[in-house]
Amino acid sequence: MTDRHPAPAPPDDDGRKAAARLRARALRDAHGGPEDHAVVAAAVRRRILDTVALPDGPVGGYWPLGSELDVRPLLLHLVERGRVAALPESGPKGQPLTFRRWDADAPMRTGRYGIAEPDGTAAVAPAVLLVPLLAFDRTGHRLGYGAGYYDRTIAALRAAGPLLTIGVGFAAQEVERVPTGPYDEPLDWIVTEHAAHRCGA
Repeated sequence: MTDRHPAPAPPDDDGRKAAARLRARALRDAHGGPEDHAVVAAAVRRRILDTVALPDGPVGGYWPLGSELDVRPLLLHLVERGRVAALPESGPKGQPLTFRRWDADAPMRTGRYGIAEPDGTAAVAPAVLLVPLLAFDRTGHRLGYGAGYYDRTIAALRAAGPLLTIGVGFAAQEVERVPTGPYDEPLDWIVTEHAAHRCGA
């Protein structure tokens, strides 16, 4: 990514954000097949390891839903090197996510949205959070699914201590401006198969 600094995104209204979600999801869903996704996931893994200085502490990721970029290979790579990895457990809507320790042998169950999540492993507070997205812009704003789980989670973790947030996705998911609301939490980094961008740098 080149270094450019767009003006802040305008305040969100429900109509613009809903329309942007539909466009972004269709674009991501059309982005190649399983082999292409595996190649991109490997490139993103290398770029994070080569570019981003990950602080000590647990690394939170996610179990991919649909066409989301798969960060599990990166998490397993970190586990092999002694790091603690965690995946989210989705609780009631409106509440932050709980992250539970995960590795290749962790017991799993199907969560409330049909997504696999650790079953009864220890809860941990991530120091690094890999964040899925539908779209992103150069200010570090992301477009999610609209439930607000990640914004609430990021706000709670930042209030409790240092947190490094990394949005991960395909380069094709970049947009000029993501519609934002008052509770949206910007990310520290965006990493795609093409580049790692430190937001605000």
